[in-house]
Amino acid sequence: MSIYLDNAATSWPKSPQVIAAMQEYLGECGGSPGRAGHGKSLTSSRMVYDTRDQLATLFNAASTDRVVFAKNATEALNMILFGFLNPGDHVVTSGMEHNAVMRPLRQLESGGVNLSIAACDGQGRLDPDSVRRLLTPKTRLILINQASNITGTIQPIAEIGALAKEAGVRFAVDAAQTAGVCPLDMQAASIDFLAFTGHKSLGGPQGTGGLALGPDVDLRPLVFGGTGSASESELQPDFLPDKLESGTLNAIGLAGLGAALADLNAYGIDKVLPHEQKLLHRFRDGLRELPAIVVYGPADPVESVGVLSLNITGIPCDEVGVHLEQQFAIFTRTGLHCAPAAHRSIGTLSKGTVRFSVSRFTTEAEIDAALAALASIARGNN
Repeated sequence: MSIYLDNAATSWPKSPQVIAAMQEYLGECGGSPGRAGHGKSLTSSRMVYDTRDQLATLFNAASTDRVVFAKNATEALNMILFGFLNPGDHVVTSGMEHNAVMRPLRQLESGGVNLSIAACDGQGRLDPDSVRRLLTPKTRLILINQASNITGTIQPIAEIGALAKEAGVRFAVDAAQTAGVCPLDMQAASIDFLAFTGHKSLGGPQGTGGLALGPDVDLRPLVFGGTGSASESELQPDFLPDKLESGTLNAIGLAGLGAALADLNAYGIDKVLPHEQKLLHRFRDGLRELPAIVVYGPADPVESVGVLSLNITGIPCDEVGVHLEQQFAIFTRTGLHCAPAAHRSIGTLSKGTVRFSVSRFTTEAEIDAALAALASIARGNN
């Protein structure tokens, strides 16, 4: 029996409700949301609205129509960055960002946007004062991930949101690793833009995600085209969410995401982070007993979501990953995890790490099996 510990990449298993909702959509509905007045289209439209509304409630967004769907957090981040920044603007980000942030920012930098990167410590922590010191009169945006996909380090977004508000700067949060795990209150944390993905801790399928906008911010569309609304005009609609949702939505995926959100609410989202941190505590305690293990990120699991990176001294991380899968049927992710900036910050850019990431479905027995496997590999019994 296999053990899946790669939930930071995509969560698995999906709940039976998710699978059933997607099958029901294909088998019983099948209509295109917002593209006709017949019953199947209306049923599909109601399902999309319900999913949108659940997300607005989860994030305490300004309103349901300010939740915009995209295919993932990467697309949502591109929508924010290319739809908001102009040449001459200044943006501040952190040294723990994923390439979903760094690559579009580097592209914009080549076109005249000015970029500053706030340094993080060796555990991936960001001091809000390091962000404050980088602000200039031309700073227009601060963009920070709420938790690292390498170390799991949770950043102080409420404090950063407060300083952004005080400085008159817009604040964007990459919640790819935290939506469905950590509390997210856009209004309380002064978040103007929130990018999320559906296929990680929200429990939905791949191809779902999006962004939520604050009450007084606007974006230029990244894509133009049909929206099912204002069809008499050849100009892009100027109202949300249609303005930013050209083309037919991934209705089957959103059916699955809606079911995942309902299942998450039934489980109790407030239970997810404590469960993950309890597992991390057990994992870290066990790793202290093993030889040659180097663990990265905060020592106290209360500072992290359920992500832990490590190396075994003398064994390349990809080799460890192969041993874990082939000999112990344990699935992890090795390498640089599409986040060279983060690996640079924690000192692992030249070698990468083995990443273990848990979910609300992960058990203590699975953590114990991972510890036993690592002990075997570290002691050369492979």
